[in-house]
Amino acid sequence: MSGTFVSGMRTLARGAREEPRLFGLAVVGSFVYGAGTAATGWLVGRTTERVVVPAVTGEGSVDTGDVWLAGATLMGVTLVTVVGILLRRIAAGATMYALQARYRRRLARRYLELPLSWHHAHPAGRLLATAGSDVEATWQAMAVLPFALGVVVLIAVAGVAMAAADPVLAAVGLLVLPALLAANVAYQRRMSPRVARVQQLRGEVSATAHESFEGALVVKTLGLGEEEVERFATDADRLRAANVAAGRTRGAFEPIIEALPSLGTLAVLAVGVARAAAGDVSVGDLVQIAYLLSLLAFPVRSFGWVLAELPRTVAGDARVQAVLREAATTPWGARDLPASQAPATVAATGLGYRHPEPAADPLAAQRRGPDAPARPARREARPALADVTLDVAPGTTVAVVGGTGAGKSTLAGLLVRLVDPTSGQVLLDGVDVRELAEGRVAGAAALVPQTTFVFDDTVRGNIALGLDSEEVPADRRVDDEDVWQALRLARAEDFVAALPHGLDELVGERGSTLSGGQRQRLALARALVRRPRLLVLDDATSALDPAVERAVLDGLADSGAGTTVVVVAYRPATIALADEVVHLERGRVVDRGPADEVAARDEGYRELVTAYARAARERGEAARGAGMA
Repeated sequence: MSGTFVSGMRTLARGAREEPRLFGLAVVGSFVYGAGTAATGWLVGRTTERVVVPAVTGEGSVDTGDVWLAGATLMGVTLVTVVGILLRRIAAGATMYALQARYRRRLARRYLELPLSWHHAHPAGRLLATAGSDVEATWQAMAVLPFALGVVVLIAVAGVAMAAADPVLAAVGLLVLPALLAANVAYQRRMSPRVARVQQLRGEVSATAHESFEGALVVKTLGLGEEEVERFATDADRLRAANVAAGRTRGAFEPIIEALPSLGTLAVLAVGVARAAAGDVSVGDLVQIAYLLSLLAFPVRSFGWVLAELPRTVAGDARVQAVLREAATTPWGARDLPASQAPATVAATGLGYRHPEPAADPLAAQRRGPDAPARPARREARPALADVTLDVAPGTTVAVVGGTGAGKSTLAGLLVRLVDPTSGQVLLDGVDVRELAEGRVAGAAALVPQTTFVFDDTVRGNIALGLDSEEVPADRRVDDEDVWQALRLARAEDFVAALPHGLDELVGERGSTLSGGQRQRLALARALVRRPRLLVLDDATSALDPAVERAVLDGLADSGAGTTVVVVAYRPATIALADEVVHLERGRVVDRGPADEVAARDEGYRELVTAYARAARERGEAARGAGMA
């Protein structure tokens, strides 16, 4: 418990330092609430002593002015207390939400700073859970902490007021505080593991849901809907059971915590009546002490709330900080590229890359089941690339050809620095890309990946994608004419013009209203509108029919746009447009040169490129046969 308490309070103290103004206002409001509540108890005692008792017993006279003064004073203190409550609640809530927003922004920024190799090792579901439920859990206690601090003031002021009224009754009443503290500590000890378990399972449910939704196409095509529902239901049931366990603990302790101040009040009344009858204490003092003691019931519970939230704070912050402290950020240099609009020169020397091992998945054992045998130790994987040397002359088109797993996509990612090589270097205009300042590679090179992603935005928004803002330098800003020019180069002008709203047409989530070929052409236009000096196409025209693909590549060649093109290709028609072919096999360059020369001397390459044509021919013959039948 002490470790959790200390770690949790350190985290909350960090939050207070990061939002000092809002947190300070919340604490001030809470102090006003504590002092005002105690003052209300004191005024109730004095009003009872000087107004209520004389009016009821007839002993002494009570002026109307005294009644109005007592009522006005109580009303004034109550209003001040209400202001304190409002200030505390608003400022505490604002503190919590401000910290959650701050850390979500930090996580989002760090996610984008980390290289793809790191993302490949960390499932997206867990990253979403960290940015969502873990951040929420980390700062949830900030909404209660100022209240707890105000309760300290309430207890101190109320204790002094009770002791001043009657030390004996104050001692009897305040005996309830150690009992309340003990109950809260026991509550925290029982609740801590249960709350931590709930937090862990929330992340697991989020990860399972994300994986199922992302794999919806696979699930539907394989008819695995029931299995996925059952898998999600299993995780949801475990979360439900954990929440029920936490609820049972809360249900067992809350009546005790509620009852203790009432028992203390009864004890004060029992002792106080005897002392009042003996003339040792006035009725007003008795009412004051009993009233103040009854007011402590709800506020003192705030300590239990804070203690119960601390395990979630510690667990959530640990996962958040693990990402923020991640040292695998891409280190950028300070060099710039020569000012030029000419096609880029690209060179790779001794290039090697090995994929990182995936991060441990806490759901893996659950999915395999408790009786499944342990998995064998992971063997060292073959490098994705090994000693690749490549020179691409400016303005030329190079086709990278290879079988599945040959390392083509890895090479494409290395050329635009999506990942860094484990050995060797990539030179852009003679400069190692790792030495370039941030943004310089993206300003000179563009990659169109084999998996096309389209945002739920307009056609214009998907293509311009941030380059139409006034904040963008004038030489980088694009307008509608630039967008249409990029669409013409990507052979997408006709279908976009035919859309009901043209450039303003919303394409839906992931481009759901477009065909695969249309999405690829939008992605290509998105790259071309940036006027890249190096364009890397990672099988980015696979969804286009051969005629459209050839028109696109011919358009790039004839546009005079000043672009060096590296294209991962399979089709002979695509390869024929290249000035040079690079044949990759098992992560190594097997051959390179003009396509006809490589085909003449490289049997593996020849079999690879003719296999596509043979398969296409067989599909065509089968289709014609079916039509004749």
